[in-house]
Amino acid sequence: QVQLVESGGGLVQPGGSLRLSCAASRSIVSIYAMGWYRQAPGKQRELVASITSGSSGYADSVKGRFTISRDNAKNTVNLQMNSLKPEDTAVYYCKAVESATRVSWGQGTQVTVSS
Repeated sequence: QVQLVESGGGLVQPGGSLRLSCAASRSIVSIYAMGWYRQAPGKQRELVASITSGSSGYADSVKGRFTISRDNAKNTVNLQMNSLKPEDTAVYYCKAVESATRVSWGQGTQVTVSS
């Protein structure tokens, strides 16, 4: 299974921006889908954005503010987050779906939106 390492989290003021990156241990060309999830304290993990070779999708709460991109040459998936809100505060996880039985998660990166 591919190993995933997230980076780019941190503390940002409301209205600010962050760019998260997920680096894969090998080529992601053959990986069917990759995505970003988040989990806030006391809440279930939720899908934020996902991307395949041909399309991307977003949770309603982040549409128009977040952009997911996939760089097959660098084996990375990025999440550009703009106009951040306090409710975006969570641990953000990267996920790779190679097949129904081969799913990998990263260790997570903390994003805190606070003044």
